[in-house]
Amino acid sequence: MEFERVAFDLPHGTFHALQGGDPDGQPTLVLHGFPDHPPTATPFLAELGRRGRHVVAPWLRGYAPSPTAGPFDLAALTSDVLALIDRWSPGRAVELIGHDWGAAITYHTCVTAPERIERAVTLAFPHPLTFLSWPRPAQLRRSWYMGLFQLPGSGLMVAARDLALIDRLWRQWSPGLSLDPALQAELHEHLRASMPAPIKYYRAMLRPGMLGATRRLSQPITVPLLQLHGADDGCILPPQVDDRHRFAAPHALEVVPDVGHFLHIEAPEAIAERIAAWAQ
Repeated sequence: MEFERVAFDLPHGTFHALQGGDPDGQPTLVLHGFPDHPPTATPFLAELGRRGRHVVAPWLRGYAPSPTAGPFDLAALTSDVLALIDRWSPGRAVELIGHDWGAAITYHTCVTAPERIERAVTLAFPHPLTFLSWPRPAQLRRSWYMGLFQLPGSGLMVAARDLALIDRLWRQWSPGLSLDPALQAELHEHLRASMPAPIKYYRAMLRPGMLGATRRLSQPITVPLLQLHGADDGCILPPQVDDRHRFAAPHALEVVPDVGHFLHIEAPEAIAERIAAWAQ
């Protein structure tokens, strides 16, 4: 299944995306996480397309060739998503799928404009307030990079030795995944053109704008939502607390065996099938 490069002129600039699947199918917007971009997930996007979806996967703000200028708080990132929905699917609510930071944006979009989202899926990231209220030692050890990214000059550290730190994170977060060398080279090219914007997402977590996002996220989510987590995730542990009070619509949480943080890249067919079965 072929995916084409498309562009959308939005208030913050021109956003680039991959588009494909069934043009008459369910509009499905897929948001990538850190340190990633849409092409690595093309097999997963194609599996969604084979299951009756019209798929668009944008390069998020901060990731070239989309605009790399900030701000990078959740409200700003959500505004891009809503502008894209209004531009791409003005007459029909979308299925929203987000991985990692894309999942954080998905939760926030669901409480900001639930009428624009038919259902949502988050991959590898719990509800943000669950994550922030969950300082377990095992998770703190996995989150060391978040502290690193607050330091001056951390952008240079990330870019050093041909993005060796990025490759290390991929290995630690999905131990069973070996990214295709061509895809890895393409990812490196885009990340080099983007730095240091992608790590500014983490700096925005400590800025005043996060307070407004926290207030919005304290509202129960009224959009049907599926949470999928890899059992071997070396980045973010699956939630082990009861946070059902954060969801006021049909909600399910599944831990998928034998995959890590980039579960949709490791097992594209299986993850797409889980999403399709839940949606039905």
